[in-house]
Parts: sequence; C-alpha cells; structure tokens
Amino acid sequence: MLLLGAGQAQALTLEKVGDFDQPVYVTSDPGNAGRLFVAERKGRIKAVENGVVTTFADFGPALSCPDECPNERGLMSIAMAPDFDQSGRVYVDYASNVDGDVHVDELVSSDAGHTAASFVRNLATIDYPSTSLHFGGQLQIGKDGYLYVSTGDGGGDNDPFHNAQNPASPLGKILRLNPNAATPYEIWSLGLRNPFRFSFDRLSGDMTIADVGQGQREELDFAPSPAPSAVGGQGVNYGWNCREGGIPGPATDPECATPPAAGYTGPVFEYATYSVDPDLGGSRCSIIGGYVVRDPTLTGLGGRYVYSDYCSGVLRSLRLPTGAGGQASDDCSLGLKADHPVSFGEDAAARIYVVEQDGGVYRLGAQGGNGGCAAPVAAAKGTPTFIGIKALRRRVERGRRALLTVFVSPCKGRKGEKVGLLRNGHRNGTRSLNRACTARFAPRIGRGTRFAAFAPEEGGYLAAQSRRLTIRIAHRHRRHH
Repeated sequence: MLLLGAGQAQALTLEKVGDFDQPVYVTSDPGNAGRLFVAERKGRIKAVENGVVTTFADFGPALSCPDECPNERGLMSIAMAPDFDQSGRVYVDYASNVDGDVHVDELVSSDAGHTAASFVRNLATIDYPSTSLHFGGQLQIGKDGYLYVSTGDGGGDNDPFHNAQNPASPLGKILRLNPNAATPYEIWSLGLRNPFRFSFDRLSGDMTIADVGQGQREELDFAPSPAPSAVGGQGVNYGWNCREGGIPGPATDPECATPPAAGYTGPVFEYATYSVDPDLGGSRCSIIGGYVVRDPTLTGLGGRYVYSDYCSGVLRSLRLPTGAGGQASDDCSLGLKADHPVSFGEDAAARIYVVEQDGGVYRLGAQGGNGGCAAPVAAAKGTPTFIGIKALRRRVERGRRALLTVFVSPCKGRKGEKVGLLRNGHRNGTRSLNRACTARFAPRIGRGTRFAAFAPEEGGYLAAQSRRLTIRIAHRHRRHH
C-alpha cells in the first residue's frame, strides 16, 4: 500500500489489519465489528480479534489446492448469516480443484462462531466447463434475507457458448438462494461476463456489480432497490456478450439478432480495459468492485462508491445514480494505492477494508480530517497519448504470420523506446521504436486472433487509447485433381 503523491491535501489512510496467505475477502461478525473474518484462497478462514489471529475454518481438502489453486480456482468469498452470533452459520463460495465446479456450502460453528466451523450442507453446485477462469465469486445477503451469488460466463474468450445470454444456464448470472430452505437457486440477473465483485448499499439496498471486461470495457452495473427490504435487478439483462459495456460485444448474429423485449441495461460507469489510470496508478486491466461508504467517520466519502483496479491499484470513488437510467459521476482518486487489490470488505460498523492479493488487509480511515477525494495528479512527462496498431495483412492463412505495425504519439524523442503487442490479451513480445516511432511485428495467426498494442512500464503496461483489431483466417485455395 502507498500514497500517490505526498503533496496531496487529503486525510485518508489505510491501517493494516494483518498479513495473510493469499487473502481474497474480509467481513465481520454481524454483531461484533471488532471480530473480522478473512477468507484465504486455499480454503482457510481466519478470525481476527484484538490483534489475535485464529483459524475459524479450514476446508482446504474440498478445494485440493495444497500448493497453489490454478488460475482463478479456490475460495472466493464468504458471508456470515445475519444471526451468526446465535447460529454460527457461514456461507462459502469456492471453485474446487477436484471437480472444477462452483460450490456454495454452509458451515456451522457449534459455539456461536467462537469454535472452528465445519461443513454442514451444500446449498448449490454449479457445473462448470473445463476451464479455471471466470467464476464470478461473490456472496452477499440482501435486505430480503436471501443469499445472492455471482457466476462468470464459464471462461474462454468472448463467451463462446453464449452462456451469459442463455436463460437456462446459471453461468454469467446473479443467482438468488434461500439459505433457510432446501430450494434450488433462481436466476436473478443475466448478461454478465465475470462479475467478480458486487455489493449492496447497507442503507438503500441498491446493488452495484463490477463486471470484468473481455478486453474493451470494465464496467459498473447498477440495480436500485425498488422498495425497503427488496432487491433490484430481477430479470435485468446487462448485455454480455452481445454488448461489452456501452459498445457492441464480440457475439454476432444470430445470437444477438433479437434483443430482449426490455432491451439491454447498460452500465452506469465504464472505462477502457488496458487504459492508463488518470491519476498515475499505471495501467488498468480488471475492475475490482467495492462498497458505498456509510462509515460515519468518513464524512467526506459518505454515500460515495469506492472501487479499484487489479493492475493500477488506485483507490477511487464516484457517485452512483439515484435511480434507474442515470449515470455515475464525479469519479476521482482517493490518493491511495493497493498492491493488486482483489476485493473490498465491510464490517458491521460500516468500515471499509481493502484486500491485497499478496497478503495485506487494510482498513480505510481518516486522520486529521474527514477524508475525501485527492487532487488529480498531473500526467507523467512523456506519457504516450496514443498507442496505435495497424495491419498490413488483415486476412492470413492459418498458421502463417500477419504483418502488424505499432506506433505511438507524440513521437519526438521516442526512438529506442519499447512497445509491445497483446495477442488475445496476453503479451506477444516487445520491439524498439524506430525514428518514425513505429515497430514491426509478425505474429502467427489463429482463428479470430485479436491484438492490442502497449507500452511497457514497471509493474505492468499502459495502452492509452489503443485501437484493437482482429485478424481473420483466409481460406487456402485447394487444387482439385
């Protein structure tokens, strides 16, 4: 964790709670804000009280990740039952490395949450394709008392099986479960790619979903609560993969030829994937959703939504709309940065926490003031304003090489600087710029290969306004005998 500029006049701080083994989420005892629970990816839940850390649950064998959970598998989040102090019930959401499926289980501690919890029953098992990506992974309890679960589209580029738009598939959805009855889940919302984090405003009940993009847009979707003790978003279609944020998505006819009768609900906020954080946090790549701040000690942030990005790590806040059809506004930096944040959390006293992938868990606080947005930081000298890409060969036979040119501007003085190519979202090498600020690449081509350009920087890459393109396969002419 670090500050983004010592000269910024803001009073927000991040107070360290502790270091953990690949933490993924943090929450608290609903009746005791001083007792935190930190979920670790390999299946352990740690209890933290008065600086003392104990193991509250360990269901690592169910995950089968002794050394490392592959890609995005493992424990993803937890939710404490509202009556936790009496029932000792806690719900866990994880992607097992045994069967590859997503499981929502109930654990119970026999001593009102003060002794180790053990498995009681499975609430839902969601069959997953043979992939270890895009599991969604958030559990939240709504004001209606139901348990809400996010699921990803099943992995693979562009949702190849169109799961997110399939009303019969549980993938790419928000699901609702009744944790107090042996009933199956129901599909609540659809059209999501990888809603890794979502949350409810503890005051209004509004739901905000942070949906990780394919390669064009990172987005926030918003479902206002229609009434007290009610959850919004039922039946809402957020568009993926016919839409990616507010632009056309990768799917084509016939899948998207007939939109739903109510249309697609667009995001209230979005930014370009692989774009540069405007407050010098570096490149962005994956939105990490947070919470609407209701902590009474953070009056400067009251009612604002706090979020971040996995790559840039800059903590930011914005104002969500007051109802359906509106747009978020006033996006700004908080002047704080986390190292690869993977989630935010909220305790029973409405205090906000941020979780770093490599171990740190911090509480957001204010010192010497009420906390609020920091002044924007000026752009770094020499930062490219445009990184472009063009193809000399747009249609190539399978296995052959395309000819691509990457260029940047402004150009003056950039000879010898490095630029690179992303192939389907992964690095495909770097080259030095020539005097004309261009560099030539010749990558091999597969079906529907997509490219973007980037400029390397320490800890990541930046791709300001990078135009992307798709290289398609040209059919090879065969000689008939």
